[in-house]
Amino acid sequence: MRLLVIEDNRNLVANLFDYFEARGHVLDVAPDGVTGLHLASTQRYDALILDWMLPRMEGPEILRRLREEHHSQVPVIMLTARDELPDKIAGFRAGADDYLTKPFALPELEVRLEALLARANGRQQRRVLEVHDLRLDLSTLEATRAGQVLHLYPACRKLLEVLMRASPAAVPREALEFALWGDEPPDGDMLRSHVYELRRSVDAPFAEKLIHTLPRVGYRLCAPASTPVADATDRG
Repeated sequence: MRLLVIEDNRNLVANLFDYFEARGHVLDVAPDGVTGLHLASTQRYDALILDWMLPRMEGPEILRRLREEHHSQVPVIMLTARDELPDKIAGFRAGADDYLTKPFALPELEVRLEALLARANGRQQRRVLEVHDLRLDLSTLEATRAGQVLHLYPACRKLLEVLMRASPAAVPREALEFALWGDEPPDGDMLRSHVYELRRSVDAPFAEKLIHTLPRVGYRLCAPASTPVADATDRG
């Protein structure tokens, strides 16, 4: 899942990132309502996690403008300490798809998000990304190629999800670094090391290579027939 968290509580945001990123999801964060509305209306997300009390614009107003002005149907779950029935009614009427009160359990939030996505897709089934003979099950976090299970570290699994979601388009290095480390990438070229490890699992045992380097741009994952002639595959 690619999630937008619109929340100004830094400790809560850190907990959400720790939990969801470890399970292979990609998160963006907006610390205020205006930033949240801008990101939600200009970027593509699978779902939004939205607080009620926010600086610059409150959650219900963000919802109203998303639905009425931007005609967005992105699934939204409100995550708020406001637990009175009138608040819940107001949240749903503003356009929320679900409502979870604080404190909450992270696994429950994940299950609710999965249910929202299943309903939004019009089906109750596992979410699976597929490129050629490569599959990534976002529910079980199992990756396979040609039926063979791939053993991936969490960072490699996260890279794989980002590349598969974008396929066959290229993903800039900066976007991949942000997916792994946010605004604080480590010193050195750690991304190249992670891509090398990902290639060892995804490509090395197979004749057809799916991960390709675009010099001075980034990386792309695509079916062999989609591989551009000018593509250059290296070890990192």
